[in-house]
Amino acid sequence: MTKINIADTAGRNLWLMKSEPDVYGWDDLVAEGEGTWDGVRNHLAARNLRTMKAGDLAFFYHSNIGIEIVGVIVISQGGLTDPTDPDGKWAAVKVKPVEKLPATVTLKTIKATPELAGMDLIRLSRLSVGAVRPEEWALILKMAGVD
Repeated sequence: MTKINIADTAGRNLWLMKSEPDVYGWDDLVAEGEGTWDGVRNHLAARNLRTMKAGDLAFFYHSNIGIEIVGVIVISQGGLTDPTDPDGKWAAVKVKPVEKLPATVTLKTIKATPELAGMDLIRLSRLSVGAVRPEEWALILKMAGVD
């Protein structure tokens, strides 16, 4: 895994990226070492992908099964065209695993935390790639047991 201090967010955009673990989960990314985040067909999520730069950090969120943040990934390459899109209109990025969180942070826990009520994850629940504010990032890391 890539060595990065996940608590040091200076100069980075922060994200949350959802994937169904039975389709592509944390363990799949770890096994690959680097994966392509593609197949996103929502305009706001695609705009977020286009905004991503190498070095940005994201929470890896298991949707549908688990429904929890399980790890932190780094954007290793931004500005890609989605290889699964024959028309070349949709965006993709490359990502690498950084760290599996000591404890997962469930959606139920996030919803029960008033300080996180404004997260894209809550406000735009169907959005597969959402922004995370620095104060949200820090609180989720704390909830996950990251020192």
